[in-house]
Amino acid sequence: MSNAARHRVRGGPRPRTVVFGVSTVILMALLGFGTVVQVRGGDSGDALDAARPADLLVVLDNVGRREASLRDEIAELEDTLESLARTDGGSDGVLVEARRRVESLAIQVGTVAATGPGVVVTVSDPRTGVGSEVLLDTLAELRAAGAEAIEVSADGGASVRIGVESWIAGSAGSVIVDGVELDAPFVFTAIGDPPTLAAALDIPGGVIDTVARFGGLCEVSESAQVEVSTLRDQSSPQYSQPGN
Repeated sequence: MSNAARHRVRGGPRPRTVVFGVSTVILMALLGFGTVVQVRGGDSGDALDAARPADLLVVLDNVGRREASLRDEIAELEDTLESLARTDGGSDGVLVEARRRVESLAIQVGTVAATGPGVVVTVSDPRTGVGSEVLLDTLAELRAAGAEAIEVSADGGASVRIGVESWIAGSAGSVIVDGVELDAPFVFTAIGDPPTLAAALDIPGGVIDTVARFGGLCEVSESAQVEVSTLRDQSSPQYSQPGN
């Protein structure tokens, strides 16, 4: 880590034991496209456990439809670009804007790598108290603060690109992100405005305090250049189709 990077580290005593069976959460579609999920401390698991299965199915269906719509829009834009290139029927400005739109959507869906300013957030869990609800809180705050691309990696090299259909499940010591089991320390790489992202995590009672309350350590490093290189599967949804 460079000397220019700024760090915030806090630790805390081991919290009381909190049992969360499985807190499965559909993440980034809710946060990145207009519906903001607010999660605070231990209340998150209770709220998820209290949610009705019918409500969760509605959320899942909406997320699937949103991703299908984005993938469909990307495909249409790519077809338009190819058509314009073949016929030479578009101005340079039109082609540049169309390419920019394709790249922006691909970053949101997670099918291309991205680089830019951002933060690297390392969540250590020496006392095995940090579960999925804490990681959800971290991701929610990053997205709400304007993170444009996020990946989560873990000890041992496993890495997951967060997309519009991402989910988190599991309790402390057994966390699963999009079907991949991750072990602490958890490392979040997020592209966005570094001071804004760092400040969002460091508000009183925010992520850094929450991690400490669960017995972990949270370190935030701001950087002028980070890379989100993990890609999501480009296969189409099995059931969802874009609506009219």
